[in-house]
Amino acid sequence: MAQWEKLRQLESVYLTQVDELYDGDAFPMDVRHYLAHWIEGQDWDRAARDHDVAMLLFQVLLENLDIQHSRFVQGGESFLLQHNIRRFKQSFQRYQEEPYNLANIIQWFLVKEKEILQNAELAEQVRQTQNLVLQTTIDSFDSLSVFLFMSMLSGMGVLLDGVEELLCVLVREELVQWQRRQQKACIGAPDSTCLDQLEKWFTTEAECLFQVRKFLKKLEELMGKVTYDQDPVKKQKPALQKRVDSLLTSLLKSAFVVETQPSMPQGKGPLVLRTNVQFSVKTRFLVKFPELNHAMKVNVSMDREAPLVKGYRRFNVLGTNSKALNMAESMSGGMVADFRHLVIGHTNACSFVHCIPPQTSSLPVVIISNSSQQQSAWASILWFNMLCLEPKNLLFFANCPVAMWSQLGEMLSWQFLSSTTRGLESNQLDMIAHKLFGKQQSYDACNISWTKFSKENVPNTNFTFWVWFDGILFMVKSHLENLWKDGSIMGFVSKGKEKTLLKKKRRGTFLLRFSESIRDGGITFSWVDYSPTGEPDVRSVQPFTKVDLSQIPFHEIIRNFQILEDENVPENPLLFLYPDTPKVEAFGKYYTEKSGADSQYIKYIKTKLVFVSKE
Repeated sequence: MAQWEKLRQLESVYLTQVDELYDGDAFPMDVRHYLAHWIEGQDWDRAARDHDVAMLLFQVLLENLDIQHSRFVQGGESFLLQHNIRRFKQSFQRYQEEPYNLANIIQWFLVKEKEILQNAELAEQVRQTQNLVLQTTIDSFDSLSVFLFMSMLSGMGVLLDGVEELLCVLVREELVQWQRRQQKACIGAPDSTCLDQLEKWFTTEAECLFQVRKFLKKLEELMGKVTYDQDPVKKQKPALQKRVDSLLTSLLKSAFVVETQPSMPQGKGPLVLRTNVQFSVKTRFLVKFPELNHAMKVNVSMDREAPLVKGYRRFNVLGTNSKALNMAESMSGGMVADFRHLVIGHTNACSFVHCIPPQTSSLPVVIISNSSQQQSAWASILWFNMLCLEPKNLLFFANCPVAMWSQLGEMLSWQFLSSTTRGLESNQLDMIAHKLFGKQQSYDACNISWTKFSKENVPNTNFTFWVWFDGILFMVKSHLENLWKDGSIMGFVSKGKEKTLLKKKRRGTFLLRFSESIRDGGITFSWVDYSPTGEPDVRSVQPFTKVDLSQIPFHEIIRNFQILEDENVPENPLLFLYPDTPKVEAFGKYYTEKSGADSQYIKYIKTKLVFVSKE
């Protein structure tokens, strides 16, 4: 059965997840529905990597939309359906230049659909297992025949095989996948880390095993009344009891997790902790039994087995570091211990936060003593969680692996996505790759080392790549967020590419790009003018830093910027935001009421923005 048809037959709770998946404008559900068979038959993963394949599928998609529109017309379908299909086709035209972006989007939706289906199938397995156990217990207790218990014991092994298989899926697959999603989410990935579904599965599995234990206990009581020397029940029951207890122990040990990783309220991100500054961490027990409320205590401590190498030290956790698991600190009523006022003493280390019993570990944290160390500490967190699949590998940086460009580019995009809700586009990532690796026909095979990422200075500068990138990110978040989210800032574009783009445009077309020579982030604009002979001339201004932008909004700089042309007549050369959007249309909604000589910013602009440079 086709994937879309399977989704449509799911229970309402999963159909709601499908509705939420298609709630945005990225990919219309109508298109997914009416072109379901064709969409599922294409290799979107390959299209996302191959421009020619992507372009072919893009063109066929538009043709299929035309065909579907004709069907609506011929079938007398509602005008609204006809209108929507036309609108969707027009919307897809924005992928004409980069069709692989659309292929990426469609592939992402298909993967998310598959995850919903897998979750539904797993939930059905849990439900069937529980029903089987319950029915076994009920049927057995209804008949007080010892011989019936004997026959049920023979099937109990098969039943426990199913329970064990399901436990393996939960612990070795679903929980591991959640832990990896959480690890990526810590560094900005838009992955869901909700534990509600896992908690439901763990709780249901535990209930099943407790039912089996109850059944075996009842059987033991009956054996005390009716038994004999060669009783097979007496021989089989201990082995079954041992197996049930072992499965239950494994389940409960695996059910204790760190729901929210250690973080400071005002930190750059999780897992970077500063001495003498409060941090929080939240743990959760995935088996939700009201009987356990306040019955289990959690203690927070630092790992006592930190390796004896440079950069690692032992610490103490101060504050209220012991709490009972309780159902009052969770919105869903889960078994939670939420620590909000913990403090660490000492400096410069990487370690774990431990919570016992049962025992679980946070991801490694980096401990700093001064805010100036936060930038490099966050770089370590990014590199570790991008590449390391073994969270307890404290010797990771002793033999640090390289990152593929595909991994690094995705992680860099997450930094913008998590800070501003808008990630990096493929052309922006290409510029960054060019900066790191030079001009390449393809960057797929390019690797970057930890040293080159955060230790070595960029050629002809006194700062590293990470310092440069993070400075731009901070500048955008602090002063340019709205313009970035609007898509007004091209940002990551080289001077050579900038000139190529602008020379093809009419006079006054300008674009906004980040400086490559300023340590803490700078932004400039370049525009195209034409000589009397028709030769294009691309001109730029000296970059503006966060100091400038704290004095005057960038949109006001663009609005009021002037240069002296012939006869010393001031003129604003910025007319159209690349590719061809009138300036007022792009930035007008941010303007203050006053402009020109009446603007509160004009004095600053006159003193700061009159010099044209070759940046």
